[in-house]
Amino acid sequence: MRYISTRGNAPALNFEDVLLAGLASDGGLYVPENLPRFTQEEIASWAGLPYHELAFRVMRPFVEGSISDTDFKQILEETYGAFAHSAIAPLRQLNGNEWVMELFHGPTLAFKDFALQLLGRLLDHILLKRGERVVIIGATSGDTGSAAIEGCRRCENVDIFILHPHQRVSEVQRRQMTTILGENIHNIAIEGNFDDCQEMVKASFADQSFLKGTRLVAVNSINWARIMAQIVYYFHAALQLGAPARSVAFSVPTGNFGDIFAGYLARNMGLPVSQLVVATNRNDILHRFMSGNQYFKETLHASLSPSMDIMVSSNFERLLFDLHGRNGVALAELMSTFKATGKLSVEEDRWVEARKLFDSLAVSDEDTCATIADVFKRTGEVLDPHTAIGVKAARECRRNLSTPMVVLGTAHPVKFPDAVEKAGIGKALELPAHLSDLFQREERCTVLPNAIEAVQAFVAQHGNRGKPL
Repeated sequence: MRYISTRGNAPALNFEDVLLAGLASDGGLYVPENLPRFTQEEIASWAGLPYHELAFRVMRPFVEGSISDTDFKQILEETYGAFAHSAIAPLRQLNGNEWVMELFHGPTLAFKDFALQLLGRLLDHILLKRGERVVIIGATSGDTGSAAIEGCRRCENVDIFILHPHQRVSEVQRRQMTTILGENIHNIAIEGNFDDCQEMVKASFADQSFLKGTRLVAVNSINWARIMAQIVYYFHAALQLGAPARSVAFSVPTGNFGDIFAGYLARNMGLPVSQLVVATNRNDILHRFMSGNQYFKETLHASLSPSMDIMVSSNFERLLFDLHGRNGVALAELMSTFKATGKLSVEEDRWVEARKLFDSLAVSDEDTCATIADVFKRTGEVLDPHTAIGVKAARECRRNLSTPMVVLGTAHPVKFPDAVEKAGIGKALELPAHLSDLFQREERCTVLPNAIEAVQAFVAQHGNRGKPL
């Protein structure tokens, strides 16, 4: 398997190099040169497989030539063996043909665990083989940071620096990051918003001279391994609901477009997905594109669903690449225009093509709380605010009531007590046993100004297990 850049001017890489590269040298994102496609018979034969075995079958083509089958099977078994529910991603029925896929049974109670627990093990495997050491710099709007730290905390050849917007993540999210202590773990609170953090990460990849020769690795959803791992649970859910003999629809809470892009890839790999609903909050750049072909920056607003408080969706470029016939030159011109003007639209026929699969909805904080309250009243289930947005969008955008609709349950509600409290359901939420002492644990975090020079100086000073790089 070879990987190419969406902007068409970077060398093709194998899986190992893509894992370590993150962003392509031309500023683009790596995608498979050719997507594997499975027959309906193959997919049907996977029904009933344990999650790690299904993951092996779905992901094997992406790593072939870089990781042996034996090693990859062991990595997957260890990754998903650490999850608290034996089904790994259980389905919870809300009504006759509406389901929530619970993606929060990993160590940090969020869907990011599916990819980042795997990413840490893949890095360990490949860096040990190569005898290399790397620096990870990641930006988080809440959940990626804790999942990345948890996934990489034991990696012998990794120093990890996670940027989050100061005082703009929930207390549980912050503590899940800042209470994991280790010489190779560094939490940085930036006096700005998530997009500021993300821009610093992108700029650091573009010019890595501050690292003095050490390689930089991405853990954000621009890293192909993140997308690859998320494809699996679309197959997992669809198989439980009768696929491939019947099609399935999905509603996906998303800000960075990575999770829903994985669903788009699952469809292109042969899974019968009839509809993908982009569910987002008032920071609605994706909804504005899907509903009106207008993709442009606006003021970023804080919401009850902070993991989607994102102004620019990094992974959207991967879809645009396909919509432009995988023409890297055309895509590079489009992204250059967006960088200069802060807005873009695509030709009408390309937008119409996207709308054949995608629908979207932007959901207010008020409607988020109302949905949490309604679902609790009718089912006794407590949703986190992001999942509630997914449920609201599914109900508003659903095309066919006879097609099963799966909402991706992206986080445990205990991570967002403010939203649950505002919904007025009157149910006390308790942290799972492995996090029961979270509020008593020591925190370690550094607050830095919204300036890339300050961040890069901190990384250079504290890398290599506390020794200057």
